[in-house]
Amino acid sequence: MITRRNALLALGGSSLALVLAGRIGRTTPAEAAETFEITKTEAEWRKILTADQFDVLRREGTETPFTSPLNHEKRAGTFDCAGCALPLFSSTTKYDSGTGWPSFWAPLDNAVGTRKDTSLFMTRTEVHCRRCGGHLGHVFNDGPEPTGLRYCMNGVAMTFVPAGAA
Repeated sequence: MITRRNALLALGGSSLALVLAGRIGRTTPAEAAETFEITKTEAEWRKILTADQFDVLRREGTETPFTSPLNHEKRAGTFDCAGCALPLFSSTTKYDSGTGWPSFWAPLDNAVGTRKDTSLFMTRTEVHCRRCGGHLGHVFNDGPEPTGLRYCMNGVAMTFVPAGAA
């Protein structure tokens, strides 16, 4: 007999399985075959990053949409990697995609790397910092001209440096 309790347990278990399926089989930046200029142990990363930054940059987590202060950042400057301070995106390529995450139509030259991401039962293109391998977000083919790309980035993975502050 199906009871309400059994139905809720089954639903909860199914939900957990879906979440884990998204993480199982994923290669985190630290475990990827690529080598990066900056490498640290998990303990070293945890020491310099907040818990949210660590989850996104080192475990390929995703911040909650519409929570990043960088969504509203409109000043001239650069968006740098929160893990290694490499400049990643210029404010001149930022736009409001309405998705809840900071979006850009192009990265700075030699700033990011990409790889195939087949988690969550779909194929996407993951974007990471080319210097430390930190996960930044994903790139999609639905952005504005001139590139037609939308680099949908986790704000917690970046810091903003105003122009002239360097």
